[in-house]
Amino acid sequence: MVNFSRALPRLAGCTLGLFLSFSQSGLAQTSFKIGFVDPVRLIEQAPQGARALASLEDEFRSRDEELKQRHSRIQEMEADLEKNILVMDATSAQARQREIENLKRRLARSQQEAREDYNLRRNEELAKLQTLVREVIVELARAGDYDLVVEQAVYVSEAINITDLVLERLAELP
Repeated sequence: MVNFSRALPRLAGCTLGLFLSFSQSGLAQTSFKIGFVDPVRLIEQAPQGARALASLEDEFRSRDEELKQRHSRIQEMEADLEKNILVMDATSAQARQREIENLKRRLARSQQEAREDYNLRRNEELAKLQTLVREVIVELARAGDYDLVVEQAVYVSEAINITDLVLERLAELP
């Protein structure tokens, strides 16, 4: 079984070594244009990401409010039970306690479902954003005659960092 987390840096090193050996051999007169992008920064700072997050918040706001109301109602019921437990008969108190516990379990399930739904939608929006960012990177690379654009490196000179160019282009898009 291949361990990709270990093999990927080696493969990148071999590719870079091969690339450099070509540049030192018969291709020495050819210059290469290399760019670097910071994918984390692009996703965090892309204006489309902020809009998608705001849209998600709007989409899930009513559901969140409903869950908060149910939680408040359960707390009110608990407070009422605690206040009146001494004047209630044991059967009524137990029935009220069971009702509260059932409501708590339903609320916990509903909260879990809401989190799962939110995460699914967030992942969908993130995938759309990642696709858009990739398209913009490829567009800029082609327009700028880049031979190679990388996303991960140990060291990057600001001279080849094109992250700001990508962010500027994303800001121009609707």
